[in-house]
Parts: sequence; structure tokens; C-alpha cells
Amino acid sequence: MSLINPADSLERQNEKLLQITQALMRRVEQKNEQSGVAYAQFERAALLEVQVRERTIELERTLDLLQESNARLEVANRETAIARENLTEAIETISEGFALFDPTDRLVLYNSRFCRDLSDIEGQLHEGLSFDAYVGLISASRMLSLPPGMTAKSWARQRNRRHRDDHVVFNVSLTHDRWLQVSEHRTARGGTVILQTDVTNIIRLERQERQKLRDEQAQILRATLDHLDQGVCIFNRDRKLIGWNRRMEYLLDLPPRDAALGRGFLVLLERLSLQLSFPEHFGSQMLIDWAAQESGRRPISFEVTGEKQQVLSVFAQEMPDRGFVISFTDVSAERAAARALSEMNEMLERRVQSRTRELGIALSEAERANASKSRFVAAASHDLLQPLSAAKLFVSALSDQVMSTDQRGIVEMAETALASVEQIIEALLDISRLDAHRPTFDIQPVKLAAVLGPLRDELTPVAQAKGIDLRVVKSGLSVRSDPGYLRRIVQNLVSNAVRYTQTGKVLVGVRHRGELAQVQVWDTGPGIAEDDQEAIFHEFRRLSADQAEHSLGLGLAIVERACTSLGHRLGLSSALGRGSLFQVDLPIVDVGKAREPEAPDRTASAGLARKGDVVFLVENDDALTNALVLMMESWGAEVIHAGNGEEALKLLSDIDLRPDALVVDYQLGEGMSGLDLLARIRAMHGDVPARLISANRSMELDRACRAKNVKLLPKPIDKSDLFAFLNDPSGTG
Repeated sequence: MSLINPADSLERQNEKLLQITQALMRRVEQKNEQSGVAYAQFERAALLEVQVRERTIELERTLDLLQESNARLEVANRETAIARENLTEAIETISEGFALFDPTDRLVLYNSRFCRDLSDIEGQLHEGLSFDAYVGLISASRMLSLPPGMTAKSWARQRNRRHRDDHVVFNVSLTHDRWLQVSEHRTARGGTVILQTDVTNIIRLERQERQKLRDEQAQILRATLDHLDQGVCIFNRDRKLIGWNRRMEYLLDLPPRDAALGRGFLVLLERLSLQLSFPEHFGSQMLIDWAAQESGRRPISFEVTGEKQQVLSVFAQEMPDRGFVISFTDVSAERAAARALSEMNEMLERRVQSRTRELGIALSEAERANASKSRFVAAASHDLLQPLSAAKLFVSALSDQVMSTDQRGIVEMAETALASVEQIIEALLDISRLDAHRPTFDIQPVKLAAVLGPLRDELTPVAQAKGIDLRVVKSGLSVRSDPGYLRRIVQNLVSNAVRYTQTGKVLVGVRHRGELAQVQVWDTGPGIAEDDQEAIFHEFRRLSADQAEHSLGLGLAIVERACTSLGHRLGLSSALGRGSLFQVDLPIVDVGKAREPEAPDRTASAGLARKGDVVFLVENDDALTNALVLMMESWGAEVIHAGNGEEALKLLSDIDLRPDALVVDYQLGEGMSGLDLLARIRAMHGDVPARLISANRSMELDRACRAKNVKLLPKPIDKSDLFAFLNDPSGTG
């Protein structure tokens, strides 16, 4: 059991311990006997004295800390008071009205200039006033000049909406033409500082300057109007005349009383009606109706005619203040010149029509001649390709049988000569097709790698034979073009570079330029003079006879016409002795949509893998038939021949045999084409693998072959293409 209450203060506990100690000491002194109980009480009293001393020390330490804290608090209070006095003195020195609201929108501090211009509410401001109450006092003040149509409540709502922003600056109109600029800022703790600045003098000065500027602008406008070649009159929203220029007085001959300020529009219009004649499509009443509209007038223009054939162009337009302006322009000279020009144009049109008829007749004759030339070239090329194809096949068959080295060399030279003739005929066919009025193209996505790779393999041996380093840089881009013509364009450019380059190298690459792919062909050849850079694209044009080996001069002409027809820009940069650069710009497409152009299959073999396969040949040219039969039988095939469609159908019906492969000529004479025959044979014997042979290389025939699921084997027939088909008919056809 404790002798003291722990809840008592330290002073009370110390007082109780002292009293207990004194009482125990008195009892010890009163007893003479030195019993054990007394000694125990003495020890207890001594222990209590020690506790009292320790508590006293703690109490003194606590009192010292309390006194120190009180001293610091007193210093802080004095500093706070000094700071508040300094802040009050500081805001009093501000020339603007100042007020501070805390984060709860309660008024904390303000100076004597705050709301001083609102004398009827100045005395109602006090610390702790809410912002809403402050706005309510302002909106109800007699000193506040509200805008027209705005009530005190609506003004208060608008003011409270602005209070939500972090920073607000606006002007407040007061009575007696006074103005306050209110600037509201948000503090870092979320409070609000409001500054009120008297801007009356500034606004009055600005108003004076604005009025002065308007006066100056009015003078400038007046001077400008007087210097215009047009007559101008200006009406306000009440259709009263408020301005005009001297040119209007001269054009319309208005007396001073009719051109006086404030005159109505109808008075002026009546005067105009006496002098001028309105057109039938726009009378004076229509102009009156237009001017009577309150707003939304659309600009109008018309012409009126005065005395002595004077023609005035009238233009009327509404102004922003719903007034309108009317201008009068003397166009008499222009109309007279237009009439003279019209008469001259009629005469010229008659002469042009006469000349056009003559040119039309000449153009028709030229077109007929050109069409006849194209038909002649196509027909002649077709007729030439027939025996040429047979000659190539005969020579190819002969090369497999000749064993002598000298004789084999002669056969190879014959094959080379026939290949040159084939190239010339193909070039003539290309020129003929590109000269057509509407050449047809098969535009599709094409992978450039599928064009450049085969050309590299095809032309590298030719370049190596001349000691030229041909390099083709790979490209992963895909472009949109006709695959066949694109391959021919690049092939002609590279072949031309190899042909004319005697030493050095030829570089072929692709540059990515935005949405375009530039196919570039560089060479270290002799170069082309600037005067000749246009001429080299003409047919049969060669700059030097000793530079072009076996060249007819059609390669670049085909390139230029094909690029023009396909919409591909063709560029040339060259200088004598420094080589040349040809480049073609092609639009880039997505890689996934690109298709690889068909490259010729160069497979060759001594014999077919399957000996004894039956090949049904339908060809009406005896020389080509003999060459084909000789070639295919030398490979081990069994050939059945028919000269036309009817004979072929009858022969198949008689022998009742399904051939292993079909080789059918497209032009079989009248009555039935090769495609028609192929359809009838497949209707009888199913989807027999087939090749259609023809010298016709048009896009229409190519599309027709695709629709019939048959590939075209162009004449002159390539030996390796025919062998590849017969060696694996089901895999290719």
C-alpha cells in the first residue's frame, strides 16, 4: 500500500513525504527504548527522505524545463506579434486593396484600402468573414455598376465560378465611371489573395486613345474612300446614309440634298432609278427587299446601265453592325473591250473550228497510219516469230546431235544469231504495244528482290566475259508496278550499262526515299554529254556505232515509254568520261502484298524423266510442227500431232486416249482458238496439263490464260521452258 497518491502533483507528493518524515522523526525521538521496531521505522524514514530528495530534484528539473519553454513561447509570441504588425504595416503600404482568405475561405487579413471604393460595405468586413458572404456584400453594393441585363445574383454566381480558378484577373465597373481591377491568386497552402487596383485613369485614358484612334481611322477611311476608283456609300442598321466618297458623286451626279448625311436609302434609290436602268433579273424592288432585311443579307452584285452606254457594276454587302455598303464601279471600258473581244473570239472560233476540222482529218489519217503500222509490226513480228521459233528448235535439236567441236561452235553461233533476231523482234513488239493509245498493264505489288535476283544471275556471265564487275545490292522493298514491264525496264538499263561499259564496274541498287523506291543503275562507262541525254531515248538512236555491240537502239526507248505509261519517273545523271546514273522511282507497298514476277525456268536436260509420255501437239505451221516433234521425240516423248481444232477433237475421239500433256497453238485458223480447243479437250478428259504457244504477248491473252488455268509459252519457244513442262507436267501446269 502506497503512503502517497500517485495522481497528486509533485509538489503535493513532496509535501506529504516531508510531513511523514517529520512525524516519524518525532516518534523516534519520543521513545527512549531502542527497539527493533523503532529502528525499522527510522530506516523507512531515511528511505523516504531519499525518495523525497530524488522527487524534489526531478521536480526542480521539470520546473526549469517549463520555465525555459515558457520563455521560448513568450519570445515566439513576441516575434509573432512583431511579424503580424510588420505584415499589417506592409500591406498598409500597398497602394492596392489587399485581402487574404485561408484555405477554408475565411477572411484572415486585409488592409484599409480593401473595398474602400465600396463605402457601403467597407464597415461590414471583419476577420472570419466567408468568401460567399464577401461576394454577397459586393453584389448587393450600391457602388457596383452591373452590366446591362445582369442581376446581383447572376453577378455573384459568375464571381463564385471565377473563384474556382487558380488565377483570375478581371475588371469591375463602379458607379461614377470608376473601375477596379480584381486579381485573385491561389497560395501554396490553398488560401486566396485578392488585390484590388484602381484602373479608372487607365481605362479613361484608353477610352480617349481609342476615340482618338477612331477619329484618325475615320479620317484615313475618308481619305481612302476618296482615292478609290469606285463610288462607295455606307448605310447604318437603320438604312440611313452615314458616309460616301467623291467618286460616287461623280458617277451618279447626286445633288447635295440627296447625298446629305442621314438621308434614307429609299431617297437615294429613287434618284438612282431616274438615272440608271436595272437589268431584268434584278430590279430596284429586289434591292429594296434586300436592304429591308434586318440581318443575314448575302452579298449581291449586278450591273446597271446609264446614259451614253455607261455601265456600272454594283456590289452590296452587309457589315458586322448590320448596316451595309454599296459600291459602284464604272466598267464601261471593260464591257466595250469584252464586246470587241467577244466578236474577235467568234471570228477566231470560226477559224479555229475550220482549222480543227482540217487537223482532225490529218490526225485521223495519222492515227490510221499509226494503227496500220502497229498492226503491220505486230503481224510481221508474229509471222517472223513462227519460222524463227522453228529455226531455234531445229538448231537446238541439232546441237544435241552434233559431236564435232567445230560444228558445235557453228551451231552455237547460229543460236546466238537467232537469239539476237528474237531480241530485235521482241523490242519491236514492245514499241508497238507502248505506242498503242491505251496500252494495258497488270499493275500489282512486286518484290524488287524477285526482279533483281534473276537479272543478276542472267547478266553476270555477260559482264564477266567483258571483265566488268557487276554488283547487284539486295533489297527487301516491294513496289507497285507491272511485273513484266518492270523486269524489262531494269533488264534494259542494266544490259545497256554492261554493253557500253568497257572497263570498271556496274552497280545496281535501291534507295528508300520516303514513299518511293529508287532503282539506280550506276556504271563507269564513257558517259553521255548533256546535249545527247534526251536523244538517247529516241528509237534507233546510238551515240557511237563502235560502242554498241549488236544493239538496235531500242532499249532506252522502251524504258522511256514504259516508265511514262506506268507513271514511273525516269531520271538520268551523266557526264562525259565519268559514267552514268539511270534511276526509276517506284511507289512502295506493303511487303506482305507483293508477288514475285514469273522468271523463266532455265532447266535443261538430255532426256525426260518419264520416257514414253504422250504429248498431243496442235499446230498449223508445218515447219514449227516438225521442229517441235523432232525436239520432243529426241527427249523420249511420244508425239501425236493435229493441224487444227476440228482435226484434234476427231483424232482424240478416234483413238480414245487421254494425253499426258497438251501443247496447243493459240491461232489455229478460223472457227476455233487454242483456248476454245483446250476447254473442249478438258471437258472430255479432265484437267490435262497444257501449254498454250503463241507469238501474241498481249495482256488480254495473258489474263485469258490465267482464267483457263493454262500458262503461255511465247514464241520463239524456249527449249528449256518446254523441257521443264514436259519433264513434270502435273507439277507445273
